[in-house]
Amino acid sequence: MGLLSTLGGIAGNFLLPGIGGAIGAGLGGAIEGRESVGAASQAQQQAAQGGIDEQRRQFDAIQKLLQPYSEAGTGALAQQQALLGLGTPGAQQQAITALQGSPQFQALQQQGENAILQNASATGGLRGGNVQGALAQFRPALLSSLINQQYERLGGLSSIGQNAAAGVGNAGMSTGTNIATLLGRQGQAQAGGILGQQSALTKGIGEAFGGIQRAGGFGQLFGGGFGGSGFQGGGQVNPISGEFMGSLEF
Repeated sequence: MGLLSTLGGIAGNFLLPGIGGAIGAGLGGAIEGRESVGAASQAQQQAAQGGIDEQRRQFDAIQKLLQPYSEAGTGALAQQQALLGLGTPGAQQQAITALQGSPQFQALQQQGENAILQNASATGGLRGGNVQGALAQFRPALLSSLINQQYERLGGLSSIGQNAAAGVGNAGMSTGTNIATLLGRQGQAQAGGILGQQSALTKGIGEAFGGIQRAGGFGQLFGGGFGGSGFQGGGQVNPISGEFMGSLEF
């Protein structure tokens, strides 16, 4: 027995010795039960909200962690499209010109041309047509090779970005599912709290009316103070609206 039901029983017994204690205890217990159910429901809702907040925090952390990889993949994909001529007008030429002006191309070109000239000098064919043809073919072949290598390297970054984006997407779907579940639990806790409060109130009031009926009704309880004919009541409380449904008879 809780504090309110105990105090209600003491007060009721003082005002109406005997049955008054049962009435007071019933009404006190109704209030106490209503408050307890409400507190439990609130605790469940807060726990669910805590889970929702943590799910969102974890998703934000994953998204932030994978963001650099997603951005790198997006940039790499744009450069691949440019090399293939699928980007904006002039993007392909800009990409090729950038490769031609890169330190890598310049170093490989110099090394390759020096090797051709040194070989021709050693064989005495430095001024031959074959040397000039080899020099003319070397630079385009080198550029084509670098374009293919660059495309493959960019493909690796694109794949990393794709995987990162997929990871964020999977985390988002998982987070959405978990949050939806927790929102459902919040709704259940709220609805259960409302119904539980009404049930506790109905039970307490029912116990109080039961005590009055066991005492012979209101008229008997108050010594015929209601016209001397005896006054009785019966019925129950609507668990949804809290309205008393029943009859009162003299």
